[in-house]
Amino acid sequence: MKKELREWLIAIITAVIIYFIVNTFLFTQYVVSGESMSPTFHNGDRLIVSKIANSMDKIQRGDVVIFHADEEKDYIKRLIGVPGDAVEYRNDQLLINGKEVAEPYLDENKKHKRNEFLTENISVKELVHANGESKIPAGYYMVLGDNRDNSSDSRYELGLVKKSQVVGEAVVRIFPFDRMHYDFYPDSFNVVNK
Repeated sequence: MKKELREWLIAIITAVIIYFIVNTFLFTQYVVSGESMSPTFHNGDRLIVSKIANSMDKIQRGDVVIFHADEEKDYIKRLIGVPGDAVEYRNDQLLINGKEVAEPYLDENKKHKRNEFLTENISVKELVHANGESKIPAGYYMVLGDNRDNSSDSRYELGLVKKSQVVGEAVVRIFPFDRMHYDFYPDSFNVVNK
C-alpha cells in the first residue's frame, strides 16, 4: 500500500511540475474578451497561445498575438508591422515597406463599415511611441484588431506595443468545438515575410 501511495504521489507531483513548465514557458490558454477581432474570433473563444514563438523571435507580420495592454488587461490583435517597417494605410490599402498587402480577414467587416474606409489613412509616424519616425522603432510592433470599427489598437492611445509586452501567438482555437481552428496567418503577408 505504501509503495502504491508513493507512486501516485510521484505521478501527481510530476504532472504538476510538467503543467507548470508547459504553462510558464511553452503554452498558455487565453479567453477572448470583446469583439475587436471579429469575425476571426468572438467573445468567449478559448485559444492556445504559443509562448515559444515570441521567445524565439518567430512571430511575424500577419500573426495573431496576445499582449499585456496594462497590468490588468491582455489584448488580442493582429501583428501588422515589425521593427524597421514603414507601414501605412491609403484608401483602405495596407502598404508595408511600399508593398501592397491584401487583408482577406477584413472582407466581412468591409461590407458593414461605418465610414468611407474601414481603416483610416494612417502611417507609423502618427502613432504613439513612434516619436515621429516613419519606421517602427526597435523593440516595438504595430497591432490592429480585425474589427477596425471596434478595436483599441496601435491607431489610438495604445500606440505601438513593446515586444516585451507580447505573451505569444494564438495558434489554436479550442472552443467552441464547432469552430475549432488553427493557423490564423493569412498567406497574403508572404509578400513581405520572406
